[in-house]
Amino acid sequence: MLRIKLICVGRIKEAFYTQAVSEYSKRLQRYCKLEITELNDEKTPDNASDAENDRIKEKEGSRILETIPDGSYVIALAIEGKMLDSVELSKKLETLGVDGFGHVTFIIGGSLGLDRRVLDRADYRLSFSKMTFPHQLMRVILLEQIYRGFRIMNNEPYHK
Repeated sequence: MLRIKLICVGRIKEAFYTQAVSEYSKRLQRYCKLEITELNDEKTPDNASDAENDRIKEKEGSRILETIPDGSYVIALAIEGKMLDSVELSKKLETLGVDGFGHVTFIIGGSLGLDRRVLDRADYRLSFSKMTFPHQLMRVILLEQIYRGFRIMNNEPYHK
């Protein structure tokens, strides 16, 4: 069974996001072993300089890098990444399993994005849109797409 880890910078505060994450986590139990790791985000001062923003991303990046399991295939969510449709994401997950990657780690950065070291560590950069989404909402969207991918993979109704 594929092991999927989500590393997320920041905590979910809104109950409706928590409920959605919980629901998709429950649905995914039959397809994979899911682990969600929440890391503290750094407080970003208003009107922070580029250097301050870089230091914040560096601190968050260090936390992320320490949390990536050895041997895991890493997919970083990044605006500049490759956009896939749901069927392509499903095929990507299926191929990783067939190719012997038993562990896949998805990374959702904080409000400033991901540190360059995290992007360099990633085996794949995935984009859901050129738009920016709150990281709490992105977690729900990602879990829904992973769930949809497993449904597609197993020829189960849901993906239309």
